[in-house]
Amino acid sequence: MLERKTTFTLIAILIVLFGAIGFTYFYLNARIKEAIHHQPIIISENERRIYTPPVPDELDFCGEKVPMQDFDVRERIEREFLVNTYWHSASLLYLKRANRWFPIIEPILEANGIPDDFKYMAVAESGLINSVSPDGASGFWQFMESAAKRYGLEVSGEVDERYNVEKSTQAACDYLKEAKAKLGNWTLAGASYNYGVTGISKQMQRQNSRNYYNLYLNDETYRFVARIVALKEIFKDPKKYGFYFVEEELYPRIETNEFRVNYPIKDLVKFASENGINYKLLKIFNPWLRDNFLLNRARKTYIIKIPKSGVVKITEEG
Repeated sequence: MLERKTTFTLIAILIVLFGAIGFTYFYLNARIKEAIHHQPIIISENERRIYTPPVPDELDFCGEKVPMQDFDVRERIEREFLVNTYWHSASLLYLKRANRWFPIIEPILEANGIPDDFKYMAVAESGLINSVSPDGASGFWQFMESAAKRYGLEVSGEVDERYNVEKSTQAACDYLKEAKAKLGNWTLAGASYNYGVTGISKQMQRQNSRNYYNLYLNDETYRFVARIVALKEIFKDPKKYGFYFVEEELYPRIETNEFRVNYPIKDLVKFASENGINYKLLKIFNPWLRDNFLLNRARKTYIIKIPKSGVVKITEEG
């Protein structure tokens, strides 16, 4: 009987002991979790923080108000601010190139009565380089071959004026004036540069609206005007969006001499050498020359640009 009582006593002591240990474990575990949960987050000075860039409540395109009170429009605009603010390398290159090319584009827009905002369309289209899209649109203004010819640009095996900044900018002006006359305002004209005048006209009729921001369109056209608006704001105040640079870091405009040529040039390599430069530079300053000769059977007058003496120094080694 005594042994049985002693056994029960030991069991009771063990139950109490294990219960105390279990309570202590769960209590301390809970307190540790609570302490961790309430501990303030310390961010090191070197830790990267990413914020939504400032999006103005009032925006316009070519003097035409952007309805920022429309949640869909605001979110589309914000998307382009985010993309172009945080795609650092691309946006920095755009800013650098603009210093070289905007002084050429701006006077042509002004002479044609085209709002200055459209210079940002060239940024949106090509990043201010003579790019080629997968479907064959080429140059700063991304003309397809058929459209280029319609607006007076020569496109052939040896000459492609889509790569001539002055001439392609004039062609873009001609398009925009025509589009604005047909569609009624500059915003719709800008959208049509991506979607086509016929396409925009059909959607206006189908949806019974003459307001670009009220039209239901494909995602690319949705983004097109929004991208131009966002680029315009970033270019106006780059530091506001985190882009810092000094004037010397921007690409300078390089002065050139212009040669009027109305005769065939059988060897453009030799022509370049005779004018103090190499073939590479000839092509850089005249990308519309598409081969190493210019037959010019029609005896048209072309302007070939040669960088001025002293601006570009050429040395040959080996």
